[in-house]
Amino acid sequence: MENLEQFTRKKDFLICVDSDGCAMDTMDIKHFRCFGPCLVEEWNLKDWETPILARWNEMNLYTMTRGINRFKGLVKMLREVHETYTEIEEIEILEDWVEKSDELSNAALQRAIGKSGSTILKKALSWSESVNAKINELSFEDKKPFEGVKEGLAFAHEYADVAIVSSANLQAVLEEWERYGLLDHVDIVLAQNTGSKAFCIQELAKKGYEKVKILMTGDALGDYEAAKKNDVFYFPICVRHEKDSWEEFKETAVGRLLDGTYGGAYQEKKIEEFKANLEKK
Repeated sequence: MENLEQFTRKKDFLICVDSDGCAMDTMDIKHFRCFGPCLVEEWNLKDWETPILARWNEMNLYTMTRGINRFKGLVKMLREVHETYTEIEEIEILEDWVEKSDELSNAALQRAIGKSGSTILKKALSWSESVNAKINELSFEDKKPFEGVKEGLAFAHEYADVAIVSSANLQAVLEEWERYGLLDHVDIVLAQNTGSKAFCIQELAKKGYEKVKILMTGDALGDYEAAKKNDVFYFPICVRHEKDSWEEFKETAVGRLLDGTYGGAYQEKKIEEFKANLEKK
């Protein structure tokens, strides 16, 4: 698989696709089994486990903050716990780090711990590492593509270059997509090691594609904003309606991109549907 420097345009059209929660049915299980339970365990929140897990899933899966960075989600949840259930010591220190850090990652957190020795930063790192360990324990049977993904990508690839543009771990993306035969319909894989989604789309566009011939396919606000920042089209895979979304991708969206009718009313309709789906209570 080519890297960004080696990659060359083969077709006139480019379709970018996110991985977790868009092509791969991995978002729900990671939050249900890993993120939320590890939070409850790390901060000893068993007494309020049911409402806290429900709120964590709502925040990270079913509202406009779907796909939020794990540490932004963590501090938002802990603030609610602090105000509603029980005191979270040093909550302000974690909030300050999340707000001011140039990078929100385990490595950046480790550096911050080296400077301050803060207990809550250590707990945040412990939580994040526990989450990663739990995710690694998930079987491939737990991480399948949504129905219609393979057919949609195969169809799109006949007419367009296809790029994975994901903020997930590169190795995990490669393993998951390879296992289900999806890499056969992909030209390049760009993951968190390459840079932000907006950066990846920007660099791909420099390979010679017209902006009106580029489509970003995603499931979260960050995907939409990456497309908007680069002035390219966006097609949403709507949470809880993934099968229908992939069917429309294949039957309608790709054709509209190819014949030049994606912009205007159709694009506006898809963005409205995407936002309305995540704003439902």
